[in-house]
Amino acid sequence: MLVITLAASLLGCSADKAAGQPQKDPDSGLVFVAVVDLPKEAQQTLKLIDKGGPYPYSRDGIVYSNFEKILPKEAGGYYHEYTVKTPGEKDRGARRIVTGKNSERYYTDDHYQSFRRIRADGGTDG
Repeated sequence: MLVITLAASLLGCSADKAAGQPQKDPDSGLVFVAVVDLPKEAQQTLKLIDKGGPYPYSRDGIVYSNFEKILPKEAGGYYHEYTVKTPGEKDRGARRIVTGKNSERYYTDDHYQSFRRIRADGGTDG
């Protein structure tokens, strides 16, 4: 392990990263996901968010209340949610992007049961 740690530090990587562990967001503790690793529908939703719409669902942009307490605790109105279209679903499906007032973005594909932090730089974990 010492050799891996030393090699990782010399190469500018953390020992966890060198061991294949996913990077985690220090603020939320959630695993990072790169934009390129999201489903194409999530990438399309991110583009709509960046443009300010128009959104295909009337509930896009509403306040997300973080009842599950998975995201960092913030004041009411801090988070907003957007639908990520799910092929084959007749309704909004389970996929969402949640944004925070400080430009943080999170992805869930299981209707808020888990989240991943979307990397702000769009890069990969590698």
